[in-house]
Amino acid sequence: MDHRIVRIEKETDYRFLNFYKMDVRHRNGKPSQYYVASRAKSVDELKAVNHKNKPDGVIIYAVYGDNKDRVVLVRQYRYPLGDYIYEFPAGLVEVGENLMEAGIREFHEETGLYLEAVPADDMFTLPRFTTIGMTDESCATVYGYASGIPDSSFQEESEDIQIVLADRTEVRRILKEENVAIMCAYMLMHFLNTEGDPLGFVKNR
Repeated sequence: MDHRIVRIEKETDYRFLNFYKMDVRHRNGKPSQYYVASRAKSVDELKAVNHKNKPDGVIIYAVYGDNKDRVVLVRQYRYPLGDYIYEFPAGLVEVGENLMEAGIREFHEETGLYLEAVPADDMFTLPRFTTIGMTDESCATVYGYASGIPDSSFQEESEDIQIVLADRTEVRRILKEENVAIMCAYMLMHFLNTEGDPLGFVKNR
């Protein structure tokens, strides 16, 4: 644990997300408190303690169609917003799964589509932190080609997800008019400005 973190207490004990209170010292030595939301089950599992960036989840950047000219999105209701937001299909990594397995499973569960995952260099897939000011959550990225017919019947009853196969015209509209998760927004900007296969950048290593 970093010397600036004096003590950590677990405040809640929930299945998917917990709240931790940190007694910390600022760089000038002044004591303070900091609060962190985490998917860690215990203090020892916090990334601030073990410094291991084990991904909590995966997001899936997939393109669809013979011309690879549509991107697979989900429009999902999120309680913190009280509204819908556009995101990539995503989910938590289960015990014993590798990242590709988790990506293929979550993609099918959320969209009913099948994912042909594309191997990519670590620089494209390594877990990255999501909202580091409030959580230590990190997600890895899986890339691939989607096929099949969208089907919402595999979704959990707690999920309110609409499957969207967006071409570039629709992507422009979404970016201008809709709520969009920031990780998704950056990749959609990339999608808009790519000629040919949008996944070419991960394949041309």
